[in-house]
Amino acid sequence: MRLKIYRAPRMAEAMARVRTELGEDALILASRQVDDGVEVTAALEVEDDPPPPPLKLDVDQPHRAALIYHGVPAALHAALEGGDLAANLAAVFESVPLALAAADPPLLLVGPPGGGKTLTCAKLAARLVMSGVHPLVMTADGRRAGATEQLAAFTGLLKLDLVVTDNPVSLGRALSRHQRAVPALIDAPGLDPFDPSQAAEMRALAAVTGATTVLVLQAGLDPAEAADLARAHADLGATLMIATKLDLARRLGSVLSAASAGHLAFTEAGVGPGVADGLIRFTHAELASRLLAAIPDHHA
Repeated sequence: MRLKIYRAPRMAEAMARVRTELGEDALILASRQVDDGVEVTAALEVEDDPPPPPLKLDVDQPHRAALIYHGVPAALHAALEGGDLAANLAAVFESVPLALAAADPPLLLVGPPGGGKTLTCAKLAARLVMSGVHPLVMTADGRRAGATEQLAAFTGLLKLDLVVTDNPVSLGRALSRHQRAVPALIDAPGLDPFDPSQAAEMRALAAVTGATTVLVLQAGLDPAEAADLARAHADLGATLMIATKLDLARRLGSVLSAASAGHLAFTEAGVGPGVADGLIRFTHAELASRLLAAIPDHHA
């Protein structure tokens, strides 16, 4: 519906303007006296714009439609179009396995609330337990009511102890008391990297633990928002990214946008709620397959 307000000294003049601009089918919704004459609110029913045609792959640019569909930033299109998409992705983005040996630094999982940090921590712990390794699982979110129950439930099922701390200092002390004979996984609280005090806490968590900082970010966000989050976490020390909720997101542009903006290496991807099987290695081939599989009317 097209809506417009007209003002004129007299009603006849206002109505003449309505008919001239909106035509004989215009509806008069309201009229009233104002200081300088009359005010008329008129509307015209218009047909909805037809839906855009489905995206189809251009034979000359075989990946352009996929990139557009997923909302991949335009700055990345030239590097990813044409040729083999997995190879193109490998030329732009790094993908590395998580270092989960006892001698490796602890993994500090950071990211916005609701992104899947706690479930990702449980999935990594389950993977290690199934391989015969019992990791040290820690949380730095002991201040928030109810924050530890989910992780405690998972670690209980895995027969692992959960170390609960509420600040960087207590986390560092707790970590130093454990012999580093097993990998260490640390679930950070959901901190706002744009808030100076919370950013300082995140930086302190990484400093006292000597951890590798991994951004856990859910797919399906606005690409620009994801880029801002990734850039802010990278400034605080994040070097790797675990993309979560790929089973729920139809468009993955935010994943590429975040990795590009933060210069973060892909490592794992959350593809389901299962603790035992809901996390996979996020290789270039896996990402390429998901980018192409989701697009309507895709032709190989």
